[in-house]
Amino acid sequence: PGQVLSPYWPQLPHPKSQLVTLRGSILEDATPTATKHGTGRGLPLKDALEYVIPELNIHCLRLAMNTPKLCRKHKVGILYCKAGQSSEEEMYNNEEAGPAFEEFLSVLGDKVCLKGFNRYAAQLDVKTDSTGTHSLYTTYQEYELMFHVSTMLPYTPNNRQQLLRKRHIGNDIVTIIFQEPGALPFTPQNIRSHFQHVFIIVRVHNPCTDAVCYSVAVSRSKDAPPFGPPIPNGVTFRKSDVFRDFLLAKVINAEHAAHKSDKFHTMATRTRQEYLKDLAENCVTNTPIDSTGKFNLISLTSKKKEKTKARAGAEQHSTGAIAWRVAAQDFAQGVEIECILGISNEFIVLLDLRTKEVVFNCFCGDVIGWTPDSSTLKIFYGRGDHISIRASEGSPEDIREIVQRLKVMTSGCETVDMTLRRNGLGQLGFHVKYDGTVAEVEDYGFAWQAGLRQGSRLVEICKVAVVTLTHDQMIDLLRTSVTVKVVIIPPLEDGTPRRTSAGKGPWSPDHSRHPGASSAEGKPRVTAAGEGPEGAHGGTNPGLGRALAQSRGEEATIHPAIRTPGYNTRGLPWRSLP
Repeated sequence: PGQVLSPYWPQLPHPKSQLVTLRGSILEDATPTATKHGTGRGLPLKDALEYVIPELNIHCLRLAMNTPKLCRKHKVGILYCKAGQSSEEEMYNNEEAGPAFEEFLSVLGDKVCLKGFNRYAAQLDVKTDSTGTHSLYTTYQEYELMFHVSTMLPYTPNNRQQLLRKRHIGNDIVTIIFQEPGALPFTPQNIRSHFQHVFIIVRVHNPCTDAVCYSVAVSRSKDAPPFGPPIPNGVTFRKSDVFRDFLLAKVINAEHAAHKSDKFHTMATRTRQEYLKDLAENCVTNTPIDSTGKFNLISLTSKKKEKTKARAGAEQHSTGAIAWRVAAQDFAQGVEIECILGISNEFIVLLDLRTKEVVFNCFCGDVIGWTPDSSTLKIFYGRGDHISIRASEGSPEDIREIVQRLKVMTSGCETVDMTLRRNGLGQLGFHVKYDGTVAEVEDYGFAWQAGLRQGSRLVEICKVAVVTLTHDQMIDLLRTSVTVKVVIIPPLEDGTPRRTSAGKGPWSPDHSRHPGASSAEGKPRVTAAGEGPEGAHGGTNPGLGRALAQSRGEEATIHPAIRTPGYNTRGLPWRSLP
């Protein structure tokens, strides 16, 4: 769950006299409406209320206060601090930018002409150049950012306060302080403003050389919560797009965090109280109102638009996670662990209800197949590792919902059980590679007639997981077993095997961390070895199977718990099979 709701998920606040807000979300596609789905204006509140709370009398309500939407336009101040400077007055009075500052601005955004500028201008004059002729503008992941650069705003000689500059930068919530080498340490006590809540200090080293780099620090007001992405200790950033993306994400998250501070919360609460007070005093009546008049002129003169029908199963296509309560099988202890299974458009996660820890996570792109039963489900990932889950008592329909979600969000498919026969020479009629994928199938042989095709992946042979076998052990088991029963995952339509297709997870302003990222103490949240703080292939905590790093040729931590078991149904190693 992130801080941002999609514009196509209408939010339904339910205000109470105690100022407690209950929130819920529904997909637009799941709501009957006469409005076109997927538009920027979103679903009309009246249509959503009529669908969610049909017994509510809409005519007795009025919109008291719009729920604040996620702002995708931000204005950010930038102050230029030369060597030997530290005070607000000195920074505002730097008339022109030095080479180091110009170099930094070129990394951050594009210099644009203000006259005739038709994008987000952040209260700058785009007609008469009264706020300067140029400014710095950029976009980042659907966000627009206009920077109030101190040296680009009008300079007033013999005016130490520089009010034309301060009236813009002093009203920005987030301010970047750029320091040249030799600048004195910055303290927010030198800034006289009640509106600036976060300062991001960027200090340049070796400016205008091939070795130029930047260090970053943050100073925020006490009531503003921490925000990501985290700044690595003692790390300097080279001049690159990585540094730009990091800094822009930090700026955007800084403003979101500042809006949660006590000052902004108090202002919003006071405004809502006034709206609720006005609603209670002026919009309440004991007189029943009959809204069905005998002569409804509007209905006589206009044709009512026909509402579109709600799309069945629309929630299965949501990008956010859908969760089910399940029991995950612990093969080592022979017990089940009560978990929450969550599937988003990116990740599959198992959360231990008792310890409140993530015990398994992988990318949806790593899922290659699944074996459903009436109340149980195996989910295969990587090269054939799997987890086994069981639906909660009384909820067998959950398995069907989970399978449907997997069909929508992954490229896997349902497994197929086969019993393979031998020909007159005792051969099965196919070749298999070391990873369990079928390399060649004899045309019209018994294996071919059973449905085995090139590109199929064997995940179980005689109830033994293929991922636990070496190639020689796999061949030996196929040759010596009297009856060969296999579980396969069919190939893709082009005949290629289903393989893991996930890459690095997305890093956005609203996700300073994601499954696989390092914690604040520098310890990985999953046990996959060799993963850094910027992403993961997925993996397992102690108690849940092989890390996916193993399936990609990397060393992985294996813990005997909810993982692909290397045992047959009697709990014995495969070598003990008769």
